Amino acid sequence: MIVEPRQWIRRHPRGTDNTLAVLLFAVTLMSTTWEQPPYVHQWPPLPALAVSALSVGTLLQHRRHPRLTVVATTTCSTVLGVLGPALGYQFGSTVASTAIAALVSLAWRTDQRTTGRYTALCVLTLFAASAVRTSDGIHVQPDEVGLVAIVLLAAAVADSARSRRDYVAAVEARAELAERTREDEARHRVAAERMRIARELHDVVAHHITLAHAQAATADYLLATRPDRAGPAMSHLVPTLATALKELRATVGLLRHNGHEGPLEPAPGLARLPALLASFAHAGLTVHRTDDGPEQQLAPGVDLTAFRIIQESLTNVTKHAGTPAARLRLTYTGDLLTITVSDDGPPRTAADAAAGHGLIGMRERARAAGGRLRAGPRPDHGFEVVAELPTGTARPARPSLTDHEDVR
Repeated sequence: MIVEPRQWIRRHPRGTDNTLAVLLFAVTLMSTTWEQPPYVHQWPPLPALAVSALSVGTLLQHRRHPRLTVVATTTCSTVLGVLGPALGYQFGSTVASTAIAALVSLAWRTDQRTTGRYTALCVLTLFAASAVRTSDGIHVQPDEVGLVAIVLLAAAVADSARSRRDYVAAVEARAELAERTREDEARHRVAAERMRIARELHDVVAHHITLAHAQAATADYLLATRPDRAGPAMSHLVPTLATALKELRATVGLLRHNGHEGPLEPAPGLARLPALLASFAHAGLTVHRTDDGPEQQLAPGVDLTAFRIIQESLTNVTKHAGTPAARLRLTYTGDLLTITVSDDGPPRTAADAAAGHGLIGMRERARAAGGRLRAGPRPDHGFEVVAELPTGTARPARPSLTDHEDVR
C-alpha cells in the first residue's frame, strides 16, 4: 500500500522529527569538512561536532517550545559561525540549517507578528556571526548575503503556508457553519409548517365536529319531543359533515402537495363569514354581528387569520358557554381590525377550567399576522375574545396583552 508523505508525517510526528534531525546533523557536519570549491579537506572538528549535536537535540523540542527552540538553535549556529575561521570551515546556510528549520517551525505554529520578530533576531545574529572573518576587520561576503536571503525566504514561505492553512480552515469552518445553519433553518421551517397544519386541522375538526354534535343533539331532542321538526334539524347535519370532510381532505392534502398543483380552493376569509354564522345558527347559536367603521380590504393572510379566530371563538361559545346567543363586533380603525367575540354564559371557576389548544392557536395566529389577542372572562359574566390585526401587510408582532389562562 502506497502512503502519501503528508499522511505519514501526520501519523508519525516523532519519526519525522528524528529523521529531520539526523539529516540536519549530517548536513551541518559535512559543512564543517569542506571548503570552496566544494571538496572535503578535513574531519569534522570536535567542537563543531558537539555544538551541532546540541543544536539538533534542541531542535527536537520545536513542537512544544517553538520560540525557545529558535533562540537555542540560533545561538548554536552563531557559535559555529564564530568558530568557523579557527576550525577551518566557512560559515553558510548549511551550517545554520538547524536554526532555519526551527524558524520555519515557528512560522508554521505561531502568528505573523511573532514570526517577524524572531526572524529579525535570527537574521541579525547570524549575519553578525558570518561577518566575523579575520582580525583584519568585517567584510561583507556573498555567502553572508546569501545566508540572510535564505533565512528570510524560508520564514516567508513558512508564514505564507501557515496563512493559507488558516484561510482554508476558516473557509471550511464557515462552510460547516453555513451547512448547520441551513439544517437548522430547514428544521425550523418544517416545525413551523407542522404547527400551521396542526392549527388548521384543529380549527376544521373542532368547528365542524362541534356543529355536528350540536345539530345531532338538537335532532335527538326534537325526535323525542317534536318529531315534526326533527327533519329540518337532521337536514343540516349531512352538509355540516360533508363540509368538514372536504376541508379536512384539503388540509391533509397539503402534506401531499408536490408544487405542481394549485390549491383546491381559495383560503377562507371574511367573505365567507355569513355562511359561517348561518352554520352556527343551524346548530342553535344565534350570533349578533355588528360592523363599525368602513370595511377595508385585508391581506390574504390576515383575512384567513380573522376568519379562523372568529370560527374558533364561536366554536368555543357553542362548546362551553351554555348560551344560545353570542355577539360579534368588527371594528375598522385606520389600519387596524379589532374582532370582539363575547357571550353571556355563566361565570367559570378554576374547577371548570379545562386545558385546550383553541386559545393557544388563536394567539399564535394573531402574532404571526402581526397582531395580538386577549381572551378571558368578562367582569360580570360570560367570556370575551378580543383580537387586533393589521389590515395590510403583516407588521412585527407587538407585545401581547395580558392573557388569561386558556379555559376553553
